[in-house]
Amino acid sequence: MSPADPPLSGASSRPTRPGQAAELVLRVEGLRKSFGATEVLKGIDLEVRRGRVVAIIGPSGSGKTTVLRSLNSLEVPDGGRATLSDGRVVEFGGKVAKRDLLALRDRSSMVFQHFNLFPHLTVLQNVVEGPIRVQGRDPEEARAEARELLTRVGLASRGDAWPVELSGGQQQRVGIVRALALRPELLLFDEPTSALDPELVGDVLTVVKELADEGWTMVVVTHELEFARRVADEVVFMDDGVVVERGAPAEVLNRPREPRTQQFLRRVLKPLDD
Repeated sequence: MSPADPPLSGASSRPTRPGQAAELVLRVEGLRKSFGATEVLKGIDLEVRRGRVVAIIGPSGSGKTTVLRSLNSLEVPDGGRATLSDGRVVEFGGKVAKRDLLALRDRSSMVFQHFNLFPHLTVLQNVVEGPIRVQGRDPEEARAEARELLTRVGLASRGDAWPVELSGGQQQRVGIVRALALRPELLLFDEPTSALDPELVGDVLTVVKELADEGWTMVVVTHELEFARRVADEVVFMDDGVVVERGAPAEVLNRPREPRTQQFLRRVLKPLDD
């Protein structure tokens, strides 16, 4: 994609009026989640506003992916609540109504760490599966939009290819297109580059940055700190199931207040010995 290209389908402009809060897309409060005896989320609060990018960072096992999967109702929290852009409030704990979980899931699309493409479907079929079968959209319209999106990420000639024929970077770009094709209100990225060879990371991060520049609302779990610094509006540092620190990238990554954040950044950014 290039700056001369029109915005990808579904994108909206970032708010530009100073002092005005962007419209709420999703707010979660007090999210708790346990797997057996292990408490993974211990009361997470997170707010996402339209056109903004939230980057979640932290050590492995801190609960980052569980937060992301909870935003998409792939995991159902044991407690807490979610407030959606239309004012609907979803209460967790006990039995949650299926319609509430669907309302939460329908607003977002997930880009997975390990691509999760259907191996028995071609690239084009992977992209149109959701719009046609889940959303009930016109097949020809869905295919036309899918081809346009594939062109925009440099995969115009790969629509008839099988996933196994693609590089990891190409598969992840298909995963991004598949998410975009659903026209979501919120894009969720779960470590989108961690399964890639280092030389392929840049291509995927470029696509994600262009989406951010076009105004897509995103929550990105990432270990790419420089990417978070350049792209995010807010960085959230998690550890041991809690939010330790949050703020603008320059504050959290350059001038962290909390000792645990400082310790994490020292370890991650420590240069290799000669």
